[in-house]
Amino acid sequence: MSAVLTKSRVSNALRCYWNYALSLTGLVRISHAPLFVSIEPAAVCQLRCPECPVGMKGRTPLSDEVASPFINSPFMSMDLFRKILNEVKVYAHTMQFYFQGEPLLNKDLPQMIAEAHEAGLYTIVSTNAQAMTREMADTLVKAGLSKIIVSMDGLTQAAYGAYRIGGDVEKAKAALRYLHEAKKKFQISNFKFQIELQCLRLRTNELEWQEMKRTYKSLGADRLSLKTAQLYDYEQGHPLMPTDSRYSRYEKGMDGLYHRKSFRRGCLRVWSGVVVTATGEVLPCCYDKSHAYMYGRVSEAPIAELFRNEKALAFRRAALAEQEKICQECWK
Repeated sequence: MSAVLTKSRVSNALRCYWNYALSLTGLVRISHAPLFVSIEPAAVCQLRCPECPVGMKGRTPLSDEVASPFINSPFMSMDLFRKILNEVKVYAHTMQFYFQGEPLLNKDLPQMIAEAHEAGLYTIVSTNAQAMTREMADTLVKAGLSKIIVSMDGLTQAAYGAYRIGGDVEKAKAALRYLHEAKKKFQISNFKFQIELQCLRLRTNELEWQEMKRTYKSLGADRLSLKTAQLYDYEQGHPLMPTDSRYSRYEKGMDGLYHRKSFRRGCLRVWSGVVVTATGEVLPCCYDKSHAYMYGRVSEAPIAELFRNEKALAFRRAALAEQEKICQECWK
């Protein structure tokens, strides 16, 4: 379903777009609250994807010092979730259930989705789907989930496993089938629930892109998203970089080294949303993977206040001036 359009949500959205338009003229002011909030149900994952901070470290990306009184594990608690939901449901229209870890590992995820749905929020989950079962698919759909993104970077195990280390492509395919079956069982329309298959464009799977375009619907997905990949240590080239530079965020320069392509100035997402980690940290966006630009913690102040504080304003000014590295890496 679409988010319920209350007067406060519409008013907040109008203020957001007005403030964003003003920022492009050089006037950075924030009189609104986030339109969407991404929460991190789990800060751990079963896989060891080589370009993911969780996969590369083999542990959670939790801060060394955790000040939040709600957290004693890498999973977001229901207490913390409800504190966030009770605030943001007044002004936000979307809640995304993903950041760094694997959301399905949090046993409370279906209940979180159900409560966000009851509050009239549009809900999205992004998952590697390795923990998906037929029963879980039924539960998520019945909870009122609006959209699920299943990451599957290849159709064969060789292509898929080259990046999703430790994962099984057949489990991802089964997850798509379970979700599709649940959608039919409960007679849910595309308007109310959408299944998206997402594939990173990598050298290891580039021979399967066309086949994926032809077959994604037969796998159970409603739509397909082929995304460019962020890579680390790319200057000398990278074994995951596609052979066709049109599908890469990087291009070879006259110096023989690879450089990031130009990026879009003034990203709307920095004006319209935030990430809240499993530890209760409020971050500017999903590219702050090391939590380096934290606005504050939900235990310290309301999210709307943190969204408008001086740290947040300073980050947006730097982003507009093209000085923030994470914005350069984003390349949307």
